Amino acid sequence: MPRIKLNKPTFVRWKIYIDRARMYIGYIQFFMIGIVFFESFKDKAIGQLVYEYIYISIPILFILFILFSLVLGYLDSRLGFKEEEQRNISKSNPILMEILKSVKTLEKEVKELKEKKEEKIE
Repeated sequence: MPRIKLNKPTFVRWKIYIDRARMYIGYIQFFMIGIVFFESFKDKAIGQLVYEYIYISIPILFILFILFSLVLGYLDSRLGFKEEEQRNISKSNPILMEILKSVKTLEKEVKELKEKKEEKIE
């Protein structure tokens, strides 16, 4: 039996795996909520129509579910929610903030070098 190393990188990797699985479980939950939603219409005319022609309505509802998901994802991307979310997450990441600080320092040094070079040319 292989020995499992229990250290910080291992736990982080496991967390990533769990987060990825959680995302896929979220897709299933989203689809199940749709089923519960249509189940609530079972006694109404539209629900009876769906359940009467179930072999036709299920593929149609699945396609509509996919299209709705794509439109929702497109709107999320178009409105820039993901970018703003990533920007906020990055602000709380100390490594990224350290990199940003280094880049700003380098930009400042390059600007100073360019100014000195221009002074020498004149």
